[in-house]
Amino acid sequence: MRRSVVWPAVAIALAVLFLPGVALAACDPFNEYQQRGWAWMYLAAFGFGFQTSLTPCVYPMIPITLGIFGARGKDVSRGKALLLATAYVVGMGLTYATLGVIIAMVGGQFGTLLANPYVVLPIVLLFAALAASMFGAFELNLPASWQARLNQVGGRGFRGAFAMGMVGGLIAAPCTGPFLLGLLAFVATSRSVVVGGSLLFIYAIGMGVLFWVLAAFAMSLPRSGRWMEWVKSAGGILLLLGGIYFLKPLLPFMRHFAVPETWFLLASLGLIVAGIVFGAIHLSFHGTLLDKLRKGTGIALVLAGAFATWSYTLTPRLKLPYVYDDEAAAFAKARAEGKGVMVDFAATWCVPCGELELTFGDDDVYDLITKNFVPLKFDVSDSTAVNAERQARYKAGTLPAVVYLSTDGHTVGRVDHMMEPDEMQALIKPAIMKLRSGAALAAGEPCK
Repeated sequence: MRRSVVWPAVAIALAVLFLPGVALAACDPFNEYQQRGWAWMYLAAFGFGFQTSLTPCVYPMIPITLGIFGARGKDVSRGKALLLATAYVVGMGLTYATLGVIIAMVGGQFGTLLANPYVVLPIVLLFAALAASMFGAFELNLPASWQARLNQVGGRGFRGAFAMGMVGGLIAAPCTGPFLLGLLAFVATSRSVVVGGSLLFIYAIGMGVLFWVLAAFAMSLPRSGRWMEWVKSAGGILLLLGGIYFLKPLLPFMRHFAVPETWFLLASLGLIVAGIVFGAIHLSFHGTLLDKLRKGTGIALVLAGAFATWSYTLTPRLKLPYVYDDEAAAFAKARAEGKGVMVDFAATWCVPCGELELTFGDDDVYDLITKNFVPLKFDVSDSTAVNAERQARYKAGTLPAVVYLSTDGHTVGRVDHMMEPDEMQALIKPAIMKLRSGAALAAGEPCK
């Protein structure tokens, strides 16, 4: 393959896979943005929505939206076309906001479902099928008759544009998977109806930018060509990464194989580059047998490298010496050593719980905890009566949840969100002072 073909394909692949937010779109980075502030959180939701609008699944919507906005008609001014586009986007936003409110009300049950094989495996198979369509196994377009009927939803004018927007966003569903499910998982852990509705609405606004542009300039997307095939291949890889992400709670070894060393990260990145150069993007499954083998091998290398890179970012340098599920043993050990107890509630589907392990692995945080507390971990991935009783007793209804206790069962500190090392130290140090001063009974809350 000539360099003039390979390196543009590599550039497109790197743009799709490594632009901020895209590479980890399937890995739920929303909690990371939350730590920077809610403004960043909403900006991230908007950005992911905009990125979704640039995916190939949106391409079939262009003729429909142009017809609704009247962008190609002589009797529709640019101002009216923009107003029609706004009605369309608001309708789409209402659909997604409603979804966000529902997931927020369901709360932790949504996370529990994401650890259920009967739920996860169909999602993984769907992602695999969508990826296959991206690689050219079959075309993923709505039948022309369906497009014609959707075009008539709600009639003409602003009401019609609003109604069409309510159903139009669903047409792009095949490409929203990694972005949208990651956002919904975060909304489920927040359990806030306001957060759920508003974040999903902003996500839809991000998707709507393309439609405002179409309405304003009567533009259509560039003609399909080799560049579109490269973009679709990169999108297919991203979908497969999304499927692998949802498999993670079912395959424990996937959570522990990474090594927190620089050589591991460099090797992982090397696999990605090697896979792209080998043919993951620029070769086609419709080519020769050698092309098919090279492309399949390249895709496998990119997937392995991308997952290993992500796993590296979630692997703590130091791991706390937990006592697992044995409350009596943890408190007995704490009394014998003159320490308190740190109770950590976690679940396989809880992303911020895993990110807290990185904070606990910080040298200073690790020293503060191990010198003053006995770490006790409860796995509440399953909704059992025992887990429900523990969460109710320790007032840990939402995850993440970490409670610092004296040995007589009084709370001296509590964590209910992802914290960076500095913030965690600022919380632990006063807890240690309460523990040492004997003021826990007066200042804390009974928990046992």
